[in-house]
Amino acid sequence: MADTYDAATRSKVMRRVKGQNTKPEILLRKAMYAVGLRGWRCHRSDLPGNPDVAFGRARLAVFVDGAFWHGHPSKYWRGRSGGYWDDKIERNIARDRAVNERLTTHGWNVVRLWDFDVEADPEQAAQRIGEALLRIQQGEHVTETHALSLAEHPPKDETTA
Repeated sequence: MADTYDAATRSKVMRRVKGQNTKPEILLRKAMYAVGLRGWRCHRSDLPGNPDVAFGRARLAVFVDGAFWHGHPSKYWRGRSGGYWDDKIERNIARDRAVNERLTTHGWNVVRLWDFDVEADPEQAAQRIGEALLRIQQGEHVTETHALSLAEHPPKDETTA
């Protein structure tokens, strides 16, 4: 599929895509503060994957992943956006898995949230993190990745959608 924009317009559009302090991240941080969660740091560059939020004492890394960029089946269909994006999304998913593994190997717990889930109910997302922190405090190891991933759910057939 050919790009709908010329190169200059596509470049301008892509420059506006934020990597940090996105709306879902800000909503999550406000909700965490509202429910009394404290002690986190944002975008720790000393950790694999630069988690969006990291609780150092609990060793909990939290990521808020964009649905398209991280391959959620409702937002991304293989072959729809072209080979470049298919390869890019596959690399993102592989990197997410590698980051999860590296963090876990170093004794960190991982929670991954979809951006649309955070936007729909930031308080529930904050409560999920609070519950993970309680489980960690009780000695449990927590790794909660997305309920859906591209590998677990094949792309929709566009002819039947």
